[in-house]
Amino acid sequence: MTAQDVQEVGTLFATATAHGETLTFRSGGTSLSGQASSGNVLVDTRKFFRSVAVEEDGLVARLGPGATVRQVNARLLRYGRKLGPDPASEIACTIGGVVANNSSGMACGTRQNTYSTLRSAMIVLPSGTVVDTAAADADDRLRATDPELWHAVTALREQILSDPQLVAEIECQYSIKNTMGYGLNSLIDHEEPIQILAHLMVGSEGTLGFIAEATFNTVPLHTFAATALLVFDTLRDATDALVDLNATSPATIELMDAASLRAARIDPESRAALPPFDVVDHCALLIEYQAATADELSALTLEAQALLERLPLTRTAVLSQDPVVRASLWRVRKGLYATVAGSRPPGTTALLKDIAVPVEQLSDTCAALTHLFQAHGYGDAVIFGHAKDGNIHFLINEDFETASHLARYAAFTEDMVDIVLAAGGTLKAEHGTGRIMAPFVARQYGPELYSIMLALKKAFDPAGILNPDVVLTADPDLHMKHLKSTPTVEAEVDRCVECGYCEPVCPSKDLTTTPRQRIVVQRAIADADSAGDTALSAELRREQEYDVINTCAVDGMCQTACPVLINTGDLVRRLRSETIGTVEAAAWTAAGKAWKPATRGVSTALTIAAALPPALITVPNAAARAVLGADTLPLWSQDLPRGGAGRRSRSSTTADAVHFQACVGTMFGPAEGGDGVAVALESLAAKAGIELARPDGIGNQCCGTPWKSKGISDGYHDMVERTAAALWQASDHGRLPVICDNSSCSEGLVLALEKAVEEHPEFRSLQIVDTVDYTAEHILPGLDIGNRIGSIVVHPTCSSTRAGSDTNLAVLASAVASEVTVPANWGCCAFAGDRGMLHPELTSSATQREAHDIAAIEFDAYVSCNRMCEIGMTRATGRPYRHILEVLDTVATAQHKE
Repeated sequence: MTAQDVQEVGTLFATATAHGETLTFRSGGTSLSGQASSGNVLVDTRKFFRSVAVEEDGLVARLGPGATVRQVNARLLRYGRKLGPDPASEIACTIGGVVANNSSGMACGTRQNTYSTLRSAMIVLPSGTVVDTAAADADDRLRATDPELWHAVTALREQILSDPQLVAEIECQYSIKNTMGYGLNSLIDHEEPIQILAHLMVGSEGTLGFIAEATFNTVPLHTFAATALLVFDTLRDATDALVDLNATSPATIELMDAASLRAARIDPESRAALPPFDVVDHCALLIEYQAATADELSALTLEAQALLERLPLTRTAVLSQDPVVRASLWRVRKGLYATVAGSRPPGTTALLKDIAVPVEQLSDTCAALTHLFQAHGYGDAVIFGHAKDGNIHFLINEDFETASHLARYAAFTEDMVDIVLAAGGTLKAEHGTGRIMAPFVARQYGPELYSIMLALKKAFDPAGILNPDVVLTADPDLHMKHLKSTPTVEAEVDRCVECGYCEPVCPSKDLTTTPRQRIVVQRAIADADSAGDTALSAELRREQEYDVINTCAVDGMCQTACPVLINTGDLVRRLRSETIGTVEAAAWTAAGKAWKPATRGVSTALTIAAALPPALITVPNAAARAVLGADTLPLWSQDLPRGGAGRRSRSSTTADAVHFQACVGTMFGPAEGGDGVAVALESLAAKAGIELARPDGIGNQCCGTPWKSKGISDGYHDMVERTAAALWQASDHGRLPVICDNSSCSEGLVLALEKAVEEHPEFRSLQIVDTVDYTAEHILPGLDIGNRIGSIVVHPTCSSTRAGSDTNLAVLASAVASEVTVPANWGCCAFAGDRGMLHPELTSSATQREAHDIAAIEFDAYVSCNRMCEIGMTRATGRPYRHILEVLDTVATAQHKE
């Protein structure tokens, strides 16, 4: 279920207590230890708890548990601040999980982790009490409302302080990164029970209460940085260098062993960032120095570079301050878990272990683990992680379908526990105890400290309603139960590691399902089919029609966030091809053969509809949708524009480029008072002295996206063949660039060309350019800009983002306006061709937060770079969105030449 506010959470607690049910909270779902899964009541806290409030000029951030770390840091950027915790999963992990797991990351260590930077919290206790630990009288209130809890915490603190050996053991346990069990360090670090309570919530994994809001002290964002990839011949050489490297005060040192480096090369961008050598037994350390000023950085790097020259490196390493180089190196590291796990053998489950030992023990520990991998047959295991803190991750792949493999995993775990604890380490450094390590908490802490943890759980949650068996368990075999199944399904599904990176960018995340959930449904269907459960399989297939198939925008934004480059839209297109009716497919294929009259028919219908009383359209339209289906017939609404003008060919022997006018411009007219992007492009090109041609027969041409998105393969093939051939001729066999004036159609043409070259290799020389890129790079330099407008708000599109055109979109926006704003909650509008008319609830959900951002401020212009997105954002905001070129054309003139 989805909780909407703290009152509803309190009601859930009371109901669960009364009926003996248990609750588990889940937000981003990026945790790796089984702490956010349940066979009972699972409470989604992401949708309605996303608040982000920046206070005290950026020094403080008050946050809801559903906000992601990346969203928060984006808000803090203007203040030169950021959150202390810096997990690699920042794109998807949420504040609720960051607090519940005491997240840290690559740079924060133990000084800037969640525990150290938490200022206060609003907590709903299992008793139903809502506690605001920032209130001046919070401790008195807690004593009055929950006296047993208050006294229990006080007594346990006194018990520990009375025994110096217990104090020393706690100090030792938490001298390194440690998320095993409850944070007993809070009992010696704080005096007031209310502050102890607040810090006990850190790392409690939803077992002590619900964190409704967390307030952090932020940390400085050091904008001066230098990064290098240090490559060593062996893992031992790399770990032996850590003590000396740590002495130079780096912000981060990230370790990647040979297997990690090989796997990272799966990602084309990561491959380009890695040194071009054959990886054998090599190991790399990604090291970065950060400072507040250039002089401070220079002092750090001077000392560091001298050390680098003395280290036994495979190749010379130079610290780089180039942001492009640095970003490419960090992309390798931040996507490593999902990339490595995504390359696992089909049918296996990726298990990521997370340990920490004193840095001086890391070499021997890594050597022992490497031996352990070989002894238990995990030859494909990899080691990577935060070497600066002695915190490493290692990943093994296991098939849990056979008893022998289960026995192997159990034996490996026992040996691994012995190795880590013998080195004075912790079995969980930053990923939380979860279920996977709960059976070993007592072994790490000993019976006395473990009994204190049990007493804390009893004091907070006497009825045991919160996340049972997570953190603490009486079941010694819990880590061997409820293991995840990953049946072989198909390419997109099999590579997915369910990391959740895709979810924040998915436009349907608040309405139905996300890419990860769509994939999980396919796995569930495969499991049901394998088990012979035909009833369950049929039910899942029936339910997925709307939640999985119909409400996917197939915008591909998931691929921009996915470390293994899965485009779940491809999966959904295939599912649509399996479910689309033969009549509908035939109708679309026939329409493609007569595309000019079809598009003109749509234009005429829209123009007539705009002139008639709305009731004459809406009533029969709704009735027809009820008969034909909501996924077949679009819903007309008053915010749709009139029809657009027809497309005409234009031949020229002196053309500089070919203008491919997208068919959406002929079906849907421009915003009220505008001429549309096609007219604007031709006008701007003329002002810059650039001549444009148009393909012969353009009225019957299209990028093919309508057929591709619906899974109509025959119709798609026919349209691609026709359009590619026409562009080949118009471009003089690829000599001239082809400019498309809508971003989604530009992407569609690129994909169509990739399809066409399979049968026509010569088409490979065709150049498809979006009008935003062409204008920024070729037309804008030939223009004079007159009086710029004051402010402009920009809606990048999913296609412009995927194509890398957003930089040029910003260039054009800056050319026309003094102040340019991209809303903090920008995202795909999900209008997606006709999807926003078939399922307007999808666009409404996808644009809700962006529209809220825009409503607070009046802008002089509202722009995007795709007609359907302009319509979608106009519908969402009530503001007139136009193509950026239309605004540019109003302020640009031909360049005056002396």
